[in-house]
Amino acid sequence: MARHAHEEALRMIIDSEEELTCSSESEDDEDVDDEGLHFEEQFDPAQDTFSEENVVPSREPHTGHNHRSVFNAVENLNECENESDQIPVLKRAKTLSWKEETDVDVAPKSLRFLPAREPGPQSSLADSHSPMSLFKLFFSESAVSNLCHNTNAQAARALAKGRKYSWTDVSVDELYRYIGLVFYMASVKMSSIADYWRQDSLFSVPFPATVMSRDRYRTISWNLHISHPEADKENDKKRGTAEHDQLFRVRPLMDTIRLACKTFYHPRRNLAVKERLVACRANAGMRRFMKAEPAKLGFKFFVLADSSNGYTVDLSVYTGKNIFPTGRGLSYDAVMSLLDKKVLGSGYHVYMDDFYTSPKLLTDLFAMKFGACGTYREYRKDFPRSASNPLTKKSSRGSIRWIRDGPLVCVKWMDKQEMSVCSTIHAAYTGDRVKRQVKAQETRRTKSFPCPAPVSAYNQHMTSVDPSDQLLQYYTAQHNTMKWYRKVFLHFLDVAATNAFILHKELHGNMTHKAFMEELVAELCGVSEKADPEQTSNDHVPVPGAELTSNVRRIATVGRRICVHCKAVRGKKQQTPWKCQACDVHLCLQLNRNCFQEWHNDE
Repeated sequence: MARHAHEEALRMIIDSEEELTCSSESEDDEDVDDEGLHFEEQFDPAQDTFSEENVVPSREPHTGHNHRSVFNAVENLNECENESDQIPVLKRAKTLSWKEETDVDVAPKSLRFLPAREPGPQSSLADSHSPMSLFKLFFSESAVSNLCHNTNAQAARALAKGRKYSWTDVSVDELYRYIGLVFYMASVKMSSIADYWRQDSLFSVPFPATVMSRDRYRTISWNLHISHPEADKENDKKRGTAEHDQLFRVRPLMDTIRLACKTFYHPRRNLAVKERLVACRANAGMRRFMKAEPAKLGFKFFVLADSSNGYTVDLSVYTGKNIFPTGRGLSYDAVMSLLDKKVLGSGYHVYMDDFYTSPKLLTDLFAMKFGACGTYREYRKDFPRSASNPLTKKSSRGSIRWIRDGPLVCVKWMDKQEMSVCSTIHAAYTGDRVKRQVKAQETRRTKSFPCPAPVSAYNQHMTSVDPSDQLLQYYTAQHNTMKWYRKVFLHFLDVAATNAFILHKELHGNMTHKAFMEELVAELCGVSEKADPEQTSNDHVPVPGAELTSNVRRIATVGRRICVHCKAVRGKKQQTPWKCQACDVHLCLQLNRNCFQEWHNDE
């Protein structure tokens, strides 16, 4: 009898909750406040999970608020019966009932879309935008000038430590040419950097040698520095304290890129939050292992993207600790740090995967006038997972179950496997259908199945962001490097080039990605895209291997290097002060040994 009375009381609570949910739709502001207060006292949704042994401690009801969550209504049965205090929450939750697609669900009132600016590129359509001018929106001359200053300071520091290479200060124009070569190497793949300057092979490429010498490219790569070396030393002294910044070496450029991404484009209504991995094996203390990614090991970025075109609106680097701690978990804080209402506006729809989704996050976003939708993990706190009438492995394909709590609806759908999605934007089922290939009598045919509205929207807006990662990978500037901050620098180049292409496509739409990158490389390197870069015989002339010295006694010895032809053909290490201007290799030029002529005859 006690058990029967207990179940009867539970049904009364659920019925009253449903009636209150339906009758309070006109009181939108009060509902939002109630939902926010209801979830404020929950544990960290990213860390706390349900288990059969766990019992959620009882909490005092909110004074002056009558609305209670359907998901947690069973927790308050202790107000009715003392015996329910001894019943675990999960066992009591089994009496909750999932509704089906035949039951009518009413979506929460649609949020009014009020963007802070007109969505789209923040430039005039009448203007002509070249690939380089759009790229310079992200890598401006002032930002590149700062790169040059810090790179020159790093080179001076290296030379003071005894490095033996020659160095002249890099200029803004030269650094743009260097970036152009990085993008050229992204389009024309070779097995090593040195292969781009080879002149003795059928597969040699002549263009890089016309932009800068191999040694110059290497010395710039070795010394490329985003922050000032002296400031790095001061930051390193703070290691182990709260004041130490793990991203200090990339912070100046990262702040510039993030600001540019938000300044020159305003996203449309549908946004997507996702993770991105930049492969890196450097031991920087910030690497993360991501099993689902092809590269597995590297730097983890949290990215906010426009789902209509894949434009990167904002990003942040995960350093191994939560840099925005609020006590609600990394997944909660990562999303909140990317959504700035003052910059974006209100009424946006945010889509995310199950790493981020929690009832606390979705209801807090709804209170901020952001709708949200995402897949969820059943074991995450506050999600219903033990109730009557659930989906089972034997449920037919297309079966739907749902439970609503105020603006938040949790939906389960059986495709080949069960899929769980929650949303504050959609009704549970609005009549959408999807087509699937099914097997029937040893043949395959197309069949239509019911599909929940949140699932349809999630698939549409999350999969539309994937081309953003594809664009980054088609002509990625990434290659092996010893320094972790150089890996991040190369990713910033990829983000800038991809966003510039998306802007060009939005403004003009008359150029393929391949053509855009080819023109960008030509403009950065200061050459015409149609020009023939083939070297003439006049380029192959002997020149001194180093600058001439005023010391007469040292003229014959300064700048001497090993002749590559003697080493390769004769197996001897003969030194010579001469090198080929075009090939940038040292070659003997003597009366009894003309390696210069033999080398070029062999080509």
